[in-house]
Amino acid sequence: MRDWIFGRLDSARVWSDLADARINYSIDEVRRPAWNIDTHRRILATERPGPPEPEGPWEHACRLVRDYEFSPPEIVRALYDPTTPLLGRDMLLEARFPGIHFYCGVRITEVVDKTLENGDRTWGWAYETLEGHLERGKVTYEVVKHRGTGQVEFVASSHSQGAPTLGPVTFLGWRVFGRHIQLSFYRRCGERLQAFVEAGLRGEDALPDVRAHVDHLVLAPSDTKIHRLDALAIHRIFPG
Repeated sequence: MRDWIFGRLDSARVWSDLADARINYSIDEVRRPAWNIDTHRRILATERPGPPEPEGPWEHACRLVRDYEFSPPEIVRALYDPTTPLLGRDMLLEARFPGIHFYCGVRITEVVDKTLENGDRTWGWAYETLEGHLERGKVTYEVVKHRGTGQVEFVASSHSQGAPTLGPVTFLGWRVFGRHIQLSFYRRCGERLQAFVEAGLRGEDALPDVRAHVDHLVLAPSDTKIHRLDALAIHRIFPG
């Protein structure tokens, strides 16, 4: 299993290299039209109005978001150390384009844990792209319990653009597939999280108990299928 987590990549070594990488953009650069600024929402379930119910949909969704289980494995997979604090955690992402896989780093730079003035409860976290990523930007994933209606909502908000230093092969892949895959990723995140929350309400466990790992690192999401044919894809490490 270890040798095939990310095809033929020595993923543990590549992950360790992220420790020295820096965030690859400045928030002062972010403005339309050069940047994509997106917000994607999906209602996951409904609880009773008021604060989150113990062991209810909001808490279940928060656990799934914490562990990156919502990510669609056909598009993005992640390798990280689950023993490290959430804030500051480095994650090695595998972005899967047709016939080519990109390996890029992100760092969790914010944890959201607050009650808004209207009583809505929100929890989540955000990562930002590191040097060598094919994108530049930040994505925030939140689970919101709307106090007045009882609705539990998943919200993914982001600002992003393709890295200006992409090589010709990567640039072509990004121009052809990038924005389409990016929007599909957000849609699939919401669909998966809703399906897992609904399964939990039925008393079902939709995810396996055992997670694939490399040394002390775990692969997310845990329902990822590992195929040796992935080694045949073109691999690009830190393409930006």
